[in-house]
Amino acid sequence: MERHIEGDEVRSSADLRIWKSQHSVLSRKFVEVITKYNEAQVNFRERSKERIQQQLEITGKKTTDEELEEMLESGNPAIFTSGIIDSQISKQALSEIEGRHKDIVRLESSIKELHDLFMDIPMLVENQGEMLDNIELNVMHTVDHVEKAQDETERAVKYQGQAQKKLIIIIVIVVVLLGILALIIGLSVGL
Repeated sequence: MERHIEGDEVRSSADLRIWKSQHSVLSRKFVEVITKYNEAQVNFRERSKERIQQQLEITGKKTTDEELEEMLESGNPAIFTSGIIDSQISKQALSEIEGRHKDIVRLESSIKELHDLFMDIPMLVENQGEMLDNIELNVMHTVDHVEKAQDETERAVKYQGQAQKKLIIIIVIVVVLLGILALIIGLSVGL
């Protein structure tokens, strides 16, 4: 392009400088974009390599970096999946892992429930303690009231006995007085 620009004598030197400037700016930007593209490609390749390495390790296959590079270079997906998908051992191991995971989730749920129960126990104990304290206080008050009632009942029985004695004495006195009065009236009338 530079040759084409320099070869065209009809154009002015100002146009030529503008074209050269634009050409160099665009060339630099193109190089920057290509460099970024190459970096992105390398980063993607490394991430893919790490992911494939992890997947192979999960299935129990150990590979070196060279073997992994060969797998990536060949572009044959069967290399990655051979022995993984069709392997009965891998399927069984996956099934066992899933079963263990379910068991762990159930165990975790049971432990959480147990933890919640243990967290509720102190509150229940505290509430029951307050209730027991109230019951104990009421029992003590009841004992006091029963003792007072017993004392008052004994006094009432004592007073009732004294009242009956006094009533009998009063009746005897009234009868004696009536007898004396009748005697006096009878003597005074009969005389």
